[in-house]
Amino acid sequence: MNTMTQAVLEPRAPGAERAPVTRAPVSVVIPCYRCEKTIEEAVASIAAQTLPPAEILLVEDASGAETLAALHRVAAAYGPDWIKVIALPANGGPSMARNVGWEQAQQPYIALLDADDTWAPRKLELQMAALQADPSIALIAHQVPVRTRGTPAPEPRLPAEAQIVGRRTLLVRNPFPTSSVVLRRDLPYRFDVDYRRSEDYLLWSQIVFSGYRCAKIEQPLAIANRREDGEVGLSDDFAAVHRGRSLLRRKLVREGLLTRREYVYASAAGMANKMRLQFLRRMRHLRRLATSHAQA
Repeated sequence: MNTMTQAVLEPRAPGAERAPVTRAPVSVVIPCYRCEKTIEEAVASIAAQTLPPAEILLVEDASGAETLAALHRVAAAYGPDWIKVIALPANGGPSMARNVGWEQAQQPYIALLDADDTWAPRKLELQMAALQADPSIALIAHQVPVRTRGTPAPEPRLPAEAQIVGRRTLLVRNPFPTSSVVLRRDLPYRFDVDYRRSEDYLLWSQIVFSGYRCAKIEQPLAIANRREDGEVGLSDDFAAVHRGRSLLRRKLVREGLLTRREYVYASAAGMANKMRLQFLRRMRHLRRLATSHAQA
């Protein structure tokens, strides 16, 4: 943007006044499920934005009273006018939670963040500048490396240029990490609640294959915090992820968004990627065995 006020929002005592700041026309949607250990850090990274968003929506996905209480504590720390807590009556998964937040958002842009990830301070500033430079962009993302919790994102290289991402890239891989995405609220697609894996990939594909201009800043402007030992997520089941991506390709064909030729190409690329991941997992397993034997 041409002029932006740099600001850092800090938790404040009840009744304390906050100086007015320039805000991005963005609603941040965070699906929250048993996230009481990480949500404070995630929200703090939003508050530390040089261009903070207009609102945050924390969508509690029926994970229990402890999580809900933690969300209300975080919201209260920043005052009553910035963070909204939405409690779902039943667990619907991250797609449902994101859709509910999306529908209740008041701003023209939606930014997505997972409750265990964190943003770099200039993330929204640079993305909104790119959107102002090219208002035809419907979705903009950036790199999100996986790092040990507490690792800061590097300082961005300026100018942070956005590159248009075409449909060929989406045929091969998912280029848009969820916690990096800012997109227009008025887009006609939503997360498909029937998909528990690759639901984000499906949504980005629908948007790109429908002809909307999508872009990416090839710099890390957020961190996906590495899980602690023993923690697993839906994306860790590579076989299930592969099956999910096969299903989403078929859905895109049924919707007329993917040609038969593109389907064959994307399926071959998916199989090659599955084999590569299996090989890498096998090699990591062998290295761990070698290390344990050497230490025995």
